[in-house]
Amino acid sequence: MARNLTQKILEAHLVEGSLEPGREIAIKIDHVLLQDATGTMAMLELESLGMDRVRSELAVQYVDHNILQTDSKNADDHKYLQTACARYGLYYSPAGNGVSHQVHMERFGIPGKTLLGADSHTPGSTGVSMLGIGAGGLDVAMAMAGFPYYLPCPGVLGVKLVGRLPDWVSAKDVILEMLRRYGVKGCLGKIVEYWGPGVKHLSATDRETIGNMGTELGATSSIFPSDENTRRYLEAQNRGECWVGLGADEGASYDEEDEIDLSTLEPLIACPSSPGNVVPVRDVAGIKVHQVIVGSSVNSSFRDLMAAAAIVEGRHVHPDVSFHVNPGSRQVIENVTIHGGLISLLRAGARIHESGCLGCIGMGQAPGTGQVSLRTMPRNFPGRSGARDDQVYLCSPETAAAAALKGVITDPRDLEPELAYPRIQDPERYLVEASAIVAPAEELRSTEVIRGPNIRPLPEMEPLPENLEVDVVLKVGDNISTDTIMPAGARVLPLRSNVEAISEFVFSQVNPDFHREAKAAGAVAVVGGDNYGQGSSREHAALAPRYLGVRVKMARSFARIHQANLCNFGILPLVFQDPDDYDRIEKGMKVVLRGIRNRLMQGDVEIPVEVGGRLVRTRIEVSERQRQHLIAGGALNHVKAGVSHRM
Repeated sequence: MARNLTQKILEAHLVEGSLEPGREIAIKIDHVLLQDATGTMAMLELESLGMDRVRSELAVQYVDHNILQTDSKNADDHKYLQTACARYGLYYSPAGNGVSHQVHMERFGIPGKTLLGADSHTPGSTGVSMLGIGAGGLDVAMAMAGFPYYLPCPGVLGVKLVGRLPDWVSAKDVILEMLRRYGVKGCLGKIVEYWGPGVKHLSATDRETIGNMGTELGATSSIFPSDENTRRYLEAQNRGECWVGLGADEGASYDEEDEIDLSTLEPLIACPSSPGNVVPVRDVAGIKVHQVIVGSSVNSSFRDLMAAAAIVEGRHVHPDVSFHVNPGSRQVIENVTIHGGLISLLRAGARIHESGCLGCIGMGQAPGTGQVSLRTMPRNFPGRSGARDDQVYLCSPETAAAAALKGVITDPRDLEPELAYPRIQDPERYLVEASAIVAPAEELRSTEVIRGPNIRPLPEMEPLPENLEVDVVLKVGDNISTDTIMPAGARVLPLRSNVEAISEFVFSQVNPDFHREAKAAGAVAVVGGDNYGQGSSREHAALAPRYLGVRVKMARSFARIHQANLCNFGILPLVFQDPDDYDRIEKGMKVVLRGIRNRLMQGDVEIPVEVGGRLVRTRIEVSERQRQHLIAGGALNHVKAGVSHRM
């Protein structure tokens, strides 16, 4: 039977289950990716498992989020991570070396391998045809410990690409077109597989852009075939020996199908405050712009920065615009420099920052009050930039550079005939300098792990009781992101290794008193709408609420990673059978679950809940493994004995 590429990779890594969409499967993980905002907790979880050394084929810790050192916390965490990597056998990429997705593709990516990352944008690894999946830190810690990764078997959406992108339209516009069609939840439970004759016109870094931001579709992952473009990229990185050709069999079928004629696309832009709020750039042209940022976790490759440099070459940005450039890696800025792009950017007035996530995660680069910011980043959730009531638009480097020059949102096609479209070719050989990455070595096994005062032990978690009585302390709407549940930014991110301290910021954007109200109630519930928990993989959006006493979340539907994180930390994810029941629940109501422990043990799916004196029917759509984690009060409680037995 002809198989698509997704099926081939999943079959080659299948450990448990069968490839039936929706059924839980377990797959072997080849590579593990961590970044410092989530990796600090993941390393603490690995240590709590009692492991002596990582058991995955390869694991890399990147420092790319918490790189502002406004006090000692981030620097202390970096030293903890460096020494823990030495002790347990991980590669360590220090601050300034680059964003995890870009550097992993440059230095470690191999076609056909699986990559599990403690970062939701891990699917960007499809730039070199790796199947990358984002997950919570505990799932990543388990993969480092040698366990398979469990997930609902995704369906496969096959998107046939035909034609070739016209001038002034680039890979960012391809994924924005997907978001225009499907929104932020249209690909839940799916892997998006791109194929067809149009694929050959997209470079490896173009594909990274599409895969990275494919996360905003709600997709489990995205995948491109490994072809001549993949080979050329790996050879340019002096890693040609890693290349292998991969693709779908001729005549392969998909669970769903779509087609994009690349030649018909136009410049697109995602308006505030959702990646799914996509319109043509010309629909919003003329809006005054105050800040433009090119780069960060996506659109930060050599091609993207050189395109922006060519557009502004010989010109200066508008005097009212603050123009920022965030290279994806040290290698990117070195190659942009030797090809003349850096001087063009500097003379145009660009502010060149070190390689890192920066404004994408709210770590600096916040816009001013009431200011409009155009960014090539993957997300524009409310407040994510670090400014309340922000107005963040997402666009291509071409559209961003045009706005930087004109001072208003501008369709880049309108720069002609004054400016011809710059066609950027990737180098045949990149300037490669990888000495900053510290490789694992036997002599480093004796390294003492250094823990600063901000490194705190994981909190203890009680098992699920037989009966559960909680108060509704918060009700929120649809598409609530993990940024809303557990904000990031320069004030909060340094507390990722201190659950007690970071818990004070849970839901602070919605209700600054949430942490006090939750603690006072003792055991609480949160009610949400559709797609609750979209966005980042941050497990702190489950761990910190659990620390505050959240034991139940009821919603119309949950985002994949967040639901898994809730199970990992013993919070019941209950889905309304009747979506209208959401409208009948208010803050302050009492929620009672009688015999809930026994119901989970006997495998009940339908869970009756008493809310405010009336019966509400809910479903718990979890696997048997997740049931055991919920009963135990969390995955760590359940697996520690098993890990000890394995050792």
